[in-house]
Amino acid sequence: MEPPHSASKRLLIAASGTGGHIFPALATAECLSDLELEWLGVSDRLEQQLVGDRYPLHLVNVEGFQSRPGLATLRVIYRLIKATLDCRRLLKRGRFDGVFTTGGYIAAPAILAARSLQLPVILHESNAIPGKVTKWFARWCDVVAVGFPEAERRLGKHPTICVGTPVRSSFRESHHLDLPIPPDVPLIVVMGGSQGAVAVNHLVRQCAPAWFELGAWVVHLTGENDPDAGSLQHPQYLALPFYDQVAALLQRANLAISRAGSGSLTELAIAQTPAILIPFPYAAEDHQFYNAVGFMEAGAARLFRQEHLSPKLLQTEVETLLKDPEQLQHMTTAMAHLAIPKSAERLAELIREKLN
Repeated sequence: MEPPHSASKRLLIAASGTGGHIFPALATAECLSDLELEWLGVSDRLEQQLVGDRYPLHLVNVEGFQSRPGLATLRVIYRLIKATLDCRRLLKRGRFDGVFTTGGYIAAPAILAARSLQLPVILHESNAIPGKVTKWFARWCDVVAVGFPEAERRLGKHPTICVGTPVRSSFRESHHLDLPIPPDVPLIVVMGGSQGAVAVNHLVRQCAPAWFELGAWVVHLTGENDPDAGSLQHPQYLALPFYDQVAALLQRANLAISRAGSGSLTELAIAQTPAILIPFPYAAEDHQFYNAVGFMEAGAARLFRQEHLSPKLLQTEVETLLKDPEQLQHMTTAMAHLAIPKSAERLAELIREKLN
């Protein structure tokens, strides 16, 4: 059944896979309450949990290209073609006025389908090193909004604008942390992104006893895939697979130990939380490392390659920072200077502009 004609514009949001793709899309959607929004995703991915009942969710079957061509490439191409046709039918049937996507492989069929119908496409690339889909399909987008100036330079002649990366609305307000942590103790927050980080978890558990001796508390967001998540027990240690009040947690933290996904970095900047960054070593084109470089150069974070980081080095680095409040304050100020608080609003306005 086709939707009735409406005075408001209709937008299809294509965002799938990880929090790095979905959270910026959700934050932008919150600023587009004047539009009729629906969502395009993939089955068994994070969007089915995060989008929930907020927006109608349509699913297509698509996957990313492997680094080396082979028989699997034919399956990927077949699914891309089918997903593009499915998306094209959805856009026509739903009388959508345009597509907004945050990249990743879900963006490919959405962009191709929209362009075949001459509908405007707005793509947001949050990483400093643009992903494959962004590099391949930017030419078919009306504009590519980017989170880092470095991405703008790397996309060259394509129409781009740097707006930062949108964060959840909870980060725009001050919050009280509802965990049983004394107000006057140093707090270290460990987070590995939406999927967790087992290697970082292992490092932290080896270091934490020394931090406890300094009076520090540790809130450790382990993710759901760490078989040793319950192996450390201590009154000053809270291990949680997931915590939905991350804004309150980072606002309270004295220091974060984190991966360097664009979403995590944006949240750290908005919350003004000094950080030790350990980029995921297998991220496509090492983009997490390049995301983190600007934060290191600005003095907001310390940056370590995972393969170069021993438990002793991490332990000492954290101890040094906890004992130097002046340095932590300098890093806090640097984080604040990197924040772009109105990113979601700026991106929402750009979308409205392209739909009109």
